[in-house]
Amino acid sequence: MDDCIFCKIISGDVPCYKIYEDEYVLAFLDINPVVNGHTLVIPKKHFVNIFDVDNFYLEKVTAAIKKISVHYNQKFDGINILNANDKSAQQSVFHLHFHIIPRTIDDGKDFWPYKEVLDKTDLKTMAERLKL
Repeated sequence: MDDCIFCKIISGDVPCYKIYEDEYVLAFLDINPVVNGHTLVIPKKHFVNIFDVDNFYLEKVTAAIKKISVHYNQKFDGINILNANDKSAQQSVFHLHFHIIPRTIDDGKDFWPYKEVLDKTDLKTMAERLKL
């Protein structure tokens, strides 16, 4: 995609700080990190998000996420893996990507998506609505 910043990074038109690369996946440091080591993992083929990626590429990206996460776990206390799909979920770059956010015990960050727990009384109805 001509206007996709991640496609430009893949092609080499825009530089990045590579962490990992193979035939299908590229991982690089986020230029606007929320913590040191904040890494983006992307397929080298353009997919907008989880809704249009094929299983082959999703498996390759997932395997890379695990490989990088295991490596980071030796250097940090833990990690968060985050992904957003579509505008309503705050996706800002419309090329499938996952954030690996390294954590330390006392980093003071809170990436859990909510503070207030929803009422649980309608879980049965919601389960019926969402069941595959």
